[in-house]
Amino acid sequence: MNHFQFYFPTILKSGNGLAHKAGQLLKPYLREKLLVITDEGLIKSGVLEGFFQSLVDAQIPYEVFSGVEPNPSTEVLDQAVAFLRENGCDAVIGVGGGSSIDTAKGVAAMATNSGNILDYEGYDRLPNVPLPIFAIPTTSGTGSECTASTVFTNKQTLFKTVIISPLLFPKLAILDAELTWKLPPAITAATGMDALTHAIESYVSKQANPVSQALAIQAIRMISSSLRKAYFVGNDSEARESMLLGSFLAGVAFAQSKLGNVHAISHTFGGVFNIPHGIANATLLPYVIGFNLPACPEKFRNIAIAMGQDTSGLDDLAAARKVVDFVMEMNAALGIPDNIKDLGVSLDFLPQMISDSMRSGNVLVNPRLTTAADIESIITRAYHGTH
Repeated sequence: MNHFQFYFPTILKSGNGLAHKAGQLLKPYLREKLLVITDEGLIKSGVLEGFFQSLVDAQIPYEVFSGVEPNPSTEVLDQAVAFLRENGCDAVIGVGGGSSIDTAKGVAAMATNSGNILDYEGYDRLPNVPLPIFAIPTTSGTGSECTASTVFTNKQTLFKTVIISPLLFPKLAILDAELTWKLPPAITAATGMDALTHAIESYVSKQANPVSQALAIQAIRMISSSLRKAYFVGNDSEARESMLLGSFLAGVAFAQSKLGNVHAISHTFGGVFNIPHGIANATLLPYVIGFNLPACPEKFRNIAIAMGQDTSGLDDLAAARKVVDFVMEMNAALGIPDNIKDLGVSLDFLPQMISDSMRSGNVLVNPRLTTAADIESIITRAYHGTH
């Protein structure tokens, strides 16, 4: 067996209604004042009222920065860091989707490190320990509450920069599926397919290990069996809890294994076209799986079985193709386009998309050796909807 390391320092607290007890759970970790980072839409929805009341009940001083945007930029990060310093906060919690939690990680990091967050692109380059980071996800998708990474868009170059450091793992993640009950169907679809992409890419990654694969395959089982019900029913407690835990497991898995070509390419879509990350992943996923099938059909067979597909009597490659079919059928059911042209991608930017994709470390762990010509082929096929 190849050598590997599994490091996961985040404490998990999971259960319906825990957002109403968040203050009590957070208090032992806090000193002076907490900065809550979220978005304005979530504030206005009223979903966080119980969370904020729990801070009051626990007598935790706090401030709120609600200027988070999708595909967060360095400009918004700078505003949030300035807000933290002006208000004397010494701990940060991201409450919301991946953008809020990523922003919280960036704020915590830049409160103790000099320069610009983009200076720390790559792996383990943060010299100083960030402020304490906590996370409460309100979507079931990004897994940012349990990963060592954060992503910011450079608006000058339109490049989504990934910063990875063991110092960015949150100290505590609180999972409360009740916070996801009122998610609009479109966000349920986008974030759910994001989580499924994480699990699939983690499972077949060259950097996967037996522990990460066990987590990833269980995430695939949970998400595949519950995403439709979460989308069509919404407040089905069992489906929502399964989605939230499945997303978490996928996040823990890919924090160890990295991802693959879907994420290498989709980050360029977010940076150049500001396309929501989950939708970009979902639309690209069947095309990248099709490209990867010859490299590890036996692994995709395992994924097909985890998805509940009947593979009896089929060879590995035929069984593996059932994964492509499943993903395409799921996308169609969730109203996700079957091509990237409908997302707003323009081939006028093809050279930049290729170069930015090849810059991603995810290409290096993709199960099939990938060249710039391969990236061009995947993008072009996805643009024209040619499987």
